Amino acid sequence: MKKNIFIIGLDDFNLGMLKAVKSAESYEFRGLLDIHALIDSGRYRLSDMLELAEKELRHFEGPIDAIVGYTDFPVSTMVPILCEKFNVPGPSLESVLKCEHKYWSRLEQKQVISEHIPAFYTFDPFDDQALSQIPLDFPFWIKPIKSTASQLGFRIRNKRDFNRAITILREKIGLFKPFDYLLDIVPLPKEVARVNSSYCVAEEIISGRQCTLEGYVHNGQVRTYGIIDSIREPNRTTFARYQYPSRLPRRVQEDMARIAEKVMLHIGFDHSAFNLEFFWNERLEKIWFLEINTRIPQSHSNLFEKVDGVSNHQIMLDVALNRNPWFPKRQGAFKVAGKFFLREYQDKLITGTPTKEDLDELSRKVPGTLIDLQGKVGMKLSDIPEQDSYSYATAFVYLGADSQKELLEKYKSCRELLTFQFQDLTIPMISPEAAQETLPEPGPQVAVQVLTSPLELPVQEEAPPYTGGVQDRVRP
Repeated sequence: MKKNIFIIGLDDFNLGMLKAVKSAESYEFRGLLDIHALIDSGRYRLSDMLELAEKELRHFEGPIDAIVGYTDFPVSTMVPILCEKFNVPGPSLESVLKCEHKYWSRLEQKQVISEHIPAFYTFDPFDDQALSQIPLDFPFWIKPIKSTASQLGFRIRNKRDFNRAITILREKIGLFKPFDYLLDIVPLPKEVARVNSSYCVAEEIISGRQCTLEGYVHNGQVRTYGIIDSIREPNRTTFARYQYPSRLPRRVQEDMARIAEKVMLHIGFDHSAFNLEFFWNERLEKIWFLEINTRIPQSHSNLFEKVDGVSNHQIMLDVALNRNPWFPKRQGAFKVAGKFFLREYQDKLITGTPTKEDLDELSRKVPGTLIDLQGKVGMKLSDIPEQDSYSYATAFVYLGADSQKELLEKYKSCRELLTFQFQDLTIPMISPEAAQETLPEPGPQVAVQVLTSPLELPVQEEAPPYTGGVQDRVRP
């Protein structure tokens, strides 16, 4: 009989990865809840989403063998709750919150790896005296105690930056309000109990070569299986690509694995995959620990498949089924793989994207290529979910090669072959009716862009302070 695997927020891209794992023919992959509703975390009550998921699972007539997820909040926190309710392997909710509550997590980390974390302080962004209570010199970093996709993180260079960031935080930090529901159902330490989703953390700046270590805990045993390098654009504000295997020195990778074991055992995390983000400051010979994610990163899945022969979905499934994970090494078709971000740096209207025929031709010319398009015709780039604060990703390009040089050459070819069409949103635009009313007899020097349907003009605002998901921001 096939094992019934329920995946919260299942999408087509990841379903393809799941179908390629070992013994996939013995699994029945079943989607649970709509991924688009889950992404929009500020417009629902988490209790309602859990109730919908539980109702669907209780109405299922067959056995429930595993419940998993590969995306951030709220999925990452729903998994332990549903696993406990339906008696399948999964991490405890308390251990997940110790990882995902940024202040609580730092307190736990401080007990076992204090030499690898920055100085940190919590503060209330609604307190007008908040800055005076942060004993850090400029520059420093601030972020909500809970966020997704690195939202609302700011590099603070001076008091003006802080005041502008606070204005934005006060307006938008309510996006993470559903997280408070979870804080109400687990016992919290005294120093954490008052720090809900409306609070922030200020941290000392850390920097270096960034990477992500992937691993899992199975029956109390911590194992790591790969490190992916996060490589930036020359302006150092956005990621250019993720690349696997890591080019960090072996001794540094081994030290990171030891740090991971200390942290995850201390927190009591078990029966799940995880990934940890690090910086290695080569000049100082210093490893900095950034944060914990309680899931596999789907961004890396195809990279593992290309190099090792199977995606990290294999780990997720094996642990969820209480099996010793099977994961091969260097049995894939390529020696190196990368996920590249094709970007635009100004908001535009999408008027054309590569067709299926275009993508098929690209795959023939550059074998091993996988393209994940972002956005559709008629959308503004700013409407694409989970973008950083500096750019808009129009496509993710997954490539494999036998060397880094070949990898970069392949990406250059793909970039030339991928054709998008955009309309500039900075040009004043009006509807045909408005054009006729305001310019009944336009003279020869008048130029007006007339649209077949009205478009919402972008709001021109003062640029916010530098934001994003890492801590070594510099001026672009």
